[in-house]
Amino acid sequence: MGEYLDRWLASTRDSVKPVTWENYARNVRLHIAPALGKVKLAKLQPHHVQALYDEKRLHLSPATVQLIHGVLSSALQQALMWRLVRENVAAPTKRPKMRREEIKPLSADEAKRLLAAASEAGDRHEALYVLALTTGARIGELVALRWTDLDLEAGTLRIERTRSAAKDGPTFTTPKGGKARNAHLTPRALEALRRHRAGQNEMRLAAGVLWEGNDLIFPTRTGGVMRPSTLTDDHFKPLLERAGLPRSVRFHDLRLTAATLLLSRGVHPKLVQELLGHSSIAMTLDRYSHWIPSMGEQTAAAMEAALS
Repeated sequence: MGEYLDRWLASTRDSVKPVTWENYARNVRLHIAPALGKVKLAKLQPHHVQALYDEKRLHLSPATVQLIHGVLSSALQQALMWRLVRENVAAPTKRPKMRREEIKPLSADEAKRLLAAASEAGDRHEALYVLALTTGARIGELVALRWTDLDLEAGTLRIERTRSAAKDGPTFTTPKGGKARNAHLTPRALEALRRHRAGQNEMRLAAGVLWEGNDLIFPTRTGGVMRPSTLTDDHFKPLLERAGLPRSVRFHDLRLTAATLLLSRGVHPKLVQELLGHSSIAMTLDRYSHWIPSMGEQTAAAMEAALS
């Protein structure tokens, strides 16, 4: 198994995103190889795999055990396709059930307070927060935006890449799900971006020859690529304090807020799916269905009208 896992990792390196491959390699190195590495591939049985999961669930979260299973199952499925084994012995095993993460978006009033705090402080990332709340873009997508992605006249923004979280590999990669998308911007977002561009021009002049020409909308003070962790730790957390919001609020909660504000006001889930870049409307409905207003009265009235 140890030799096979090395071969499998080598075969997948160029076929998945760098951050995905690093996840594969980490789970193999820390969890799978130490437990199963000396077992002959052809003699691996479901009980071997089940013992691994049962041992890991004592120390790790259900989500982590599910990740381990995902990596091992993918490796064994490839072995099946290569006809090295007769079955994927990870398939019949039992894994711990994952609890769905409770969504904790901001209320409309809290979102307004956050944007007001950014505006009143002259926060240079005000436009970024406005985009996060009005487009639902992920933090990695926001720091990867270029001015060429923005059409101020048409009022649209093209989201087609994200900052890679991989230690090795390209700085930018395709968004989660692999699909680019367009977002129609609100008047507030357009005005914030116009002010932001003027401020960035001043920042570029101040940096002089140190300015990096990356065409980024939200770069560092010298035009470099911003780290998401720097944005959250050095800028977003202090903004929460100024707005009187708990520091437990995550930047990702702005994306959740964008979705729930739209759905709770009757925007069709298909439009929200396209805005967020979900791969399917089923994903949007599964995650946000309880934020959609009840349409019981509407459906009853429609049925009555149809049969009367």
